[in-house]
Amino acid sequence: MKKACWLSLCGMFLFTGCISYSESMAGFEQEKMNRTRIDFSKNRDQVIDYIRKYIPNVSDEQMLKWENEKSLECMTIDGKKMYFYNAAPNLFRINKEAIAIKIAKDGITEDGKDRVNSSHVPLVVSAVKAKKENIVLPVKMHVKYSLTVQSNAVPEGEIIRCWLPYPRTDQPRQTNLKLFNTSESKYLIAPVKYKHSTIYMEKKQEKDKPTTFSVEYEYTSSAEWHHLKPEDILPYKKNTSIYKKYTSEREKHILFTPRIKELATQIVGNEQNPLLKVKKIYEWINQIPWASAREYSTLDNIPEYVLDNKHGDCGQVSLLFITLARYCGIPAKFQSGFMMHPGGKNMHDWAQVYFEGVGWVPVDQSFGLFPSKNQDEKYFFMTGIDSYRMIVNDDYSNSLFPAKKYPRSETVDFQRGEVEWRKGNLYFDKWKWNLEIEYMK
Repeated sequence: MKKACWLSLCGMFLFTGCISYSESMAGFEQEKMNRTRIDFSKNRDQVIDYIRKYIPNVSDEQMLKWENEKSLECMTIDGKKMYFYNAAPNLFRINKEAIAIKIAKDGITEDGKDRVNSSHVPLVVSAVKAKKENIVLPVKMHVKYSLTVQSNAVPEGEIIRCWLPYPRTDQPRQTNLKLFNTSESKYLIAPVKYKHSTIYMEKKQEKDKPTTFSVEYEYTSSAEWHHLKPEDILPYKKNTSIYKKYTSEREKHILFTPRIKELATQIVGNEQNPLLKVKKIYEWINQIPWASAREYSTLDNIPEYVLDNKHGDCGQVSLLFITLARYCGIPAKFQSGFMMHPGGKNMHDWAQVYFEGVGWVPVDQSFGLFPSKNQDEKYFFMTGIDSYRMIVNDDYSNSLFPAKKYPRSETVDFQRGEVEWRKGNLYFDKWKWNLEIEYMK
């Protein structure tokens, strides 16, 4: 097997190494099983202890019923029944009876993004209508992002390679990026052609000390909303590269399986208008409850997983939406990064659809229907997105820059970062990330 060798670019970095592709992928199935063990780390007693906070007399029959209906996610590993580490909290997000019990005890808590968007979304709709522009209400944010590898994760003196998320510069609603500081004086920023936007650094492991990589920057993020009507959408030019690429299948999470084909036909029916097709798919997926997700690298087909388990997080329902849209002849693609709402910052994924005569339009499937009687506001996230975002990825499962040698910790998305050394990848259990945001006036 011919081996590829990686050397520091232009002499900038310390790392050198040689490894074949087969060597890097060999053993990934075992690595995938190890990652699954980390995800399924709770035993029955731990799960029941949590459930009893809300259902003191929970029975074996109830547990089995929840497991069979996929409300309580479990798996047999090494001969033992193990539960997803968030299975118990997820039960009270998925099962309707459990949800009602939790609400009766705890009430309904509005999170940070909902508090912000309750006033922000109506302002975006008004601004777009008043200015007759699709991109409005810029917000300037000063960001500090860090990734810290635990002490002695690699031997002393070994080089740790790190890729941190970095705002894209090719998105019209994301502008004025200014880099202020990096933890390492030598760094590489991914060229804009790369679908994952990264800033890359290297550092030697010191004995008994954690290794921290950090970056500080400022950028402006704006809201985008398209006030569309069915008659605004032109027929697709089906011979264009955009149409062909983004209505096609793609290994391994955008596949037109028999179930996807049947479901798409059931949802869309005889509808021919692209905007109304999107609306039908958007409304159908809106009924799928959000739940904390397993690591994507452990899943063979994410849309099928959502359909099997009847729940999904933002990236999972976005990939299901994209797959259904593509099968129905609507060009669609994946975007992700972070939601940056005050009090509600977190990783986040969404989609984009392409309408002829309009261009790419954001679709935040997991934000669903906005709670408003105003129809423009209600369907805001079907053709719009708020100002509080950081766009890092313009697709999924693409190459990093410079190339990563070993399979990524997150093989689909790229948000928290990636870390490796000469002998392998460093998984999420070996490091932590931190995001700090200052909102500028």
